[in-house]
Amino acid sequence: MLHVLGPSLRRLSAHFHERVENWRTGSRSSQVYVLCVLLVAATACFVAAWVAFDVTPSAVWFVLLLLGVLVLRSVPLALLSCALLVGATAVAVHDGAYGGRVVTSLVLLALCVLLVVQQSTQQRSGLPAALSEPMLAQLRDRLQAQGRVPTLPSPWRSQSAMLTSHGSRYAGDFLVADLRQDRELEMVLVDVCGKGVTVGPQALQFAGALGGLVGALPPDALMRAANTFLLRQDSDESFATAVHLLVDLTSGDYTITSAGHPPVLHWAAELAQWDVDNARGTALGVVPDPELHASTGTLAPGEALMFYTDGVIETRGRDLDDGITWLRDVATHRVLTRGFDGVARSILRDVPRGDDDRAVLVLERISR
Repeated sequence: MLHVLGPSLRRLSAHFHERVENWRTGSRSSQVYVLCVLLVAATACFVAAWVAFDVTPSAVWFVLLLLGVLVLRSVPLALLSCALLVGATAVAVHDGAYGGRVVTSLVLLALCVLLVVQQSTQQRSGLPAALSEPMLAQLRDRLQAQGRVPTLPSPWRSQSAMLTSHGSRYAGDFLVADLRQDRELEMVLVDVCGKGVTVGPQALQFAGALGGLVGALPPDALMRAANTFLLRQDSDESFATAVHLLVDLTSGDYTITSAGHPPVLHWAAELAQWDVDNARGTALGVVPDPELHASTGTLAPGEALMFYTDGVIETRGRDLDDGITWLRDVATHRVLTRGFDGVARSILRDVPRGDDDRAVLVLERISR
């Protein structure tokens, strides 16, 4: 018996796997196939309800509608929704079921169908819900992986922490980094205008563009190319602040280029304090020729640079200067009492709750 069923089950499994993979492409043929499967299921439910209305739960129509929302695009979903509504109504009329519970179920089903059809027509990706969200999540994960600071050679170490405004995984703050031959580190920390989910797509697009430019252009040209990219976007709010770092990991020499970003803090080991860097500039995406002023310096052993977004220092009732003073005091106390380990996350935990995305990045040159 097993030797007969075994090959049949394997062929069935292979067929099912092929159909699933085809459905993941979002092709028209796969949508027709899935629609046919759901219509067959709807027909089976229709027959069962026609024969035994009293024992067939009305919830089956809602379950099929929910499955359609998950796996079908807008046009096939509209066809399935109409078929389910017609089928449920026809069964109720045939059985003469005009009780309050049946009528309520039909009205709710009709409302669900209207909402589903309306929502599906507004779906700009053109993909069913079960495909569009994983696709966006995969894009986000790839860009976030691109933005992680690579493992640095000794005696260098970096750490970062980020919180979104409302707990979502999409934010306007992001990092792009590139390490070349363990000798030169380049990083760009960006804060795109907006908060949370609403700015997520724009931040993802901008991160992808910057990821292709880092390492290919010098700092000033890179920032100007990023500015041109934002100016080309068809939006009145396509602007961002950014800070760029280029550091020689052999000598510790660095160059900071800022575009409207909060000033970088430099931990001076001999003075045991955070000094404010003087790099300044105009935000990206505002004017065709932004004003960019770079600063240079050397990171000695035991020193560090701290980069952060305005969500860390801006709160209601406190201006930027007060926020920077607060950050310097908190970070100084944290470094003097417990060192640099976990300082980025510790600072974010101390930030008063707000409605803006927040990010902190610390680059440290460990003293031998």
